Amino acid sequence: MSEPTTNELGWMLDDVLKVPEARNAILLSADGMLRAHSAGIDRDDAERLAAGLSGLQSISRSTAEFCGPSTSPWRQTLIEFGHGYVFLVAAGEGAYLAVSTGVEVDMEAVTYRMHKLVDRLGKELSTPARPATGSRT
Repeated sequence: MSEPTTNELGWMLDDVLKVPEARNAILLSADGMLRAHSAGIDRDDAERLAAGLSGLQSISRSTAEFCGPSTSPWRQTLIEFGHGYVFLVAAGEGAYLAVSTGVEVDMEAVTYRMHKLVDRLGKELSTPARPATGSRT
């Protein structure tokens, strides 16, 4: 199965970045494959970060029992750095949305926009492209 070479959903990710201090956004699959990226980040960097963020989500999910039943669904991870934040949220079955920001960002505004984008895109985010079957029927 080959990955798409276009960034068809990238323009939609740019909408999340309208919050002051928001920097970049990527959409990734559970297996770490890049699905889309915002205009401010190149494809190579976005692919590398998608792989790392997939692992981060997996680690976060494995700690669910720390705050309740281990079957509780993972929803969001926030990472803080000296120069900013990374927000990682569930974006449908097997899809995740990540946004990087500066330190002065309005965290509530970013997460609100991220969840609105997930709601708006719905199936588009969680349904992988179907591979060609060779049949046109």
